[in-house]
Amino acid sequence: MFPLRLYGCSIRLYQRGCHERFVSSPVAAIIDLMKVGLVCPYNIFRGGGVQECVLALQRELTKRGHSVYIITPKPKTIPKHNLQNLELVGTATDVKSLFHTTAQGSISLNPKELDAMLTKHKFDLLHFHEPWVPLLSWQILSKASCPNVATFHAKLPETVLSNTIKTVITPYTRSVLKSLDVLTAVSPAASEYVETLTEQKPVIVPNGIDIAKYAGTTPQERDKNMILYVGRLEKRKGVKYLLAAFEELAAKNPDVKLLIAGEGPESVKLRDYAKEHNIPRVSFLGHIDEPTKLELLRKAAIFCSPALYGESFGIVLLEAMATGAVAVAGNNSGYQSVMHGRGSISIVNPRDKAEFVRRLELMLHDQSVRDLWQQWAHDYVQQYDYTVVATSYEKVYQQALKAHNKH
Repeated sequence: MFPLRLYGCSIRLYQRGCHERFVSSPVAAIIDLMKVGLVCPYNIFRGGGVQECVLALQRELTKRGHSVYIITPKPKTIPKHNLQNLELVGTATDVKSLFHTTAQGSISLNPKELDAMLTKHKFDLLHFHEPWVPLLSWQILSKASCPNVATFHAKLPETVLSNTIKTVITPYTRSVLKSLDVLTAVSPAASEYVETLTEQKPVIVPNGIDIAKYAGTTPQERDKNMILYVGRLEKRKGVKYLLAAFEELAAKNPDVKLLIAGEGPESVKLRDYAKEHNIPRVSFLGHIDEPTKLELLRKAAIFCSPALYGESFGIVLLEAMATGAVAVAGNNSGYQSVMHGRGSISIVNPRDKAEFVRRLELMLHDQSVRDLWQQWAHDYVQQYDYTVVATSYEKVYQQALKAHNKH
């Protein structure tokens, strides 16, 4: 029988291979403590939204008493780290993603190595992140006998190549879905593709952040003229449209400045664009570390992420909210799924330069609008703390246990 942890007002007991049974009690409901394997198809030592989610989930579930391991490709060179409970399998290789960016994933895994790892740990449950990414998840699923949960993070590109991509990956994805007990997605946008392949409705469990880590500053400590962008410099992120809008904004506002942090395939083109158009007060910071990102978010008046497409969620927007920076964001479906209610004022079409400029000016200079937005954001973002997200996943894990035992 699994170890037990007390929570609510009744007791629910599970035993491996048995149906649930209830025990009357004046104390609280129980969440089973489990040995969980979080399968990350990307090099865990490289930054990325999926990696950050996996690491945060491991930390929070471990705090609650679960034994949580991360299963991830082994890079050629393992950097110094303080990560715990890692299972490095296969070999991490540079692969081109669907979004024309480079990631490190595992394309092969020694079957004997996999058998040894699964025999060693005897996981109560495996949680696969981006299971459609070849080939790590498929290889593990072909041998695992425990309950399996999947989380879909990405939205397929909204480009003319989308149908071609679907044709290529659909047979593989269908084969993966057969071995999964419960499907989850971080947003409706992230669930769109998988919903075309199965009658099983994905449970929406949003991405999260550690709100305490992003604790904001007082308005007096902010630079009221600073606009900040942090992210990849690639076409779909819409940074060129931000530069074009800022050129017009800067002509009317001599103190406003734009800081652009990040690298990517568009780095040189964007720098050249700023020089050719003689756009003033634009600083390209290149890659920045996490402490620097936090410092800038706490200082910026506006955090702007004008992504055009390909976003399944808006984790960067949540980070801005938690620090107190006001967000202006592109009108892609992923960002729209996050910015509800009063937050919808943040959403703008980056290609509409006149409207983009007006929205930046409004959020920079109208203090009453800024105050209302920040009050909304402070309350709204609490639901995305990883303490809340982890509880949602615990419920999903219990659902997977029951579904698996019925098979």
